[in-house]
Amino acid sequence: MSRVSQAQALENRRRAVAAASQLFRERGVNGISVADLMKSIGLTTGGFYKQFPSKEALIAEAAQAAFGDLDALLESFDTAQGDHDTARGALIDFYLSAEHRDQPGTGCPTAGFAGDMAREPTAGEVRETYAAGVQEFAAWLSTDAEDGLPMVATLVGAILLARATTGTELSEKILESTHKALTAPPGAGPGAPDAGHASGANTT
Repeated sequence: MSRVSQAQALENRRRAVAAASQLFRERGVNGISVADLMKSIGLTTGGFYKQFPSKEALIAEAAQAAFGDLDALLESFDTAQGDHDTARGALIDFYLSAEHRDQPGTGCPTAGFAGDMAREPTAGEVRETYAAGVQEFAAWLSTDAEDGLPMVATLVGAILLARATTGTELSEKILESTHKALTAPPGAGPGAPDAGHASGANTT
């Protein structure tokens, strides 16, 4: 049997990272074994260890790839909207949607990897990758008047709670009420009517 070509080996590695990036967000890093991961892309467990020194190394690459997907998504919002404030509003619409809630495997890695990062006290390189991704997400959400970190925390907390309560009325309420809070006009109190995406506008 002929040996796998270098090009094929690189393609196998790319497929493994892409599959892991999705499956880890969907099931958690402990919810998918190396054997199951490789089976999902039609490869053997032996092939995994020719590409990666450990599952932990793959987790780090998968997290990095997932945040790369997020960067591409954010860039697409900027391109489509043509204005960053409007793009932020569009991102809020997407993030707090049923579609995003119901598709964690292709969703935001800030939420998708949060539980695993919290449960692993020695996450090391993976946690550094995760923290850097969170900071970049926050920077994109920042405005001249607002630090983006509180919005990241609000969005991620909301989507995690909405997923945890999927199938109940509370799940929908979490999405709707958080969206309303984040898109209320500046200075509006709790319960103010949704006036679009004014939270994305710069104040003077």
